[in-house]
Amino acid sequence: MQFEDLGLIPPILRALNDQNYKSPTTIQEKSIPLILKGEDILGNAQTGTGKTAAFAVPIIQHLVGEGHNPNGKRTISSLVITPTRELAIQIGESFTAYAKYTHVKNTVIFGGVSQGAQTNALKRGVDVLIATPGRLLDLMDQGYVSLRDVEYFVLDEADRMLDMGFIPQVKRIVRATPRREDRQTLLFSGTFTQDIINLSEQWTYEPIT
Repeated sequence: MQFEDLGLIPPILRALNDQNYKSPTTIQEKSIPLILKGEDILGNAQTGTGKTAAFAVPIIQHLVGEGHNPNGKRTISSLVITPTRELAIQIGESFTAYAKYTHVKNTVIFGGVSQGAQTNALKRGVDVLIATPGRLLDLMDQGYVSLRDVEYFVLDEADRMLDMGFIPQVKRIVRATPRREDRQTLLFSGTFTQDIINLSEQWTYEPIT
């Protein structure tokens, strides 16, 4: 199996080649075709298995296919929630690399730093927002972020979110997005406890595991 076999468009294949990606990992091979078809998924994947590309690549392809006007006002079409600033930064770097030959733009927001650069990026408009829960809620409360146009919602490291006590914040964030029937939800977790399964039932629509 090669990335060319997954139905990816040439600009993304070119970017993956720049990263020296040859063959997809298991989670990429299983997830990318399903996400391209619009399915909600529950992905069991540890850090380091290539799961960022498993959701970032098909999301970029969706956004390119929808013909977003690069010169028009960008709205947040995709939201990725992750528990730590380190993961958020890594995911942002990956989106930038995979979208290198497209017009898809992302930004990363997290706490512990001045919000000025983050709010300036949001004002300019982004297609993909990668965020930690606390800073996202803060900027939502200040009116810098609207999630009403989110079409693709990713919850990364769901088990760590639970362990770190972020679930109440994530619930608030999910309520600000469109209904689960009106968005594509991708939930990734290293383990699937009963608590995670219960949350996935609330947030996803007919998911494939």
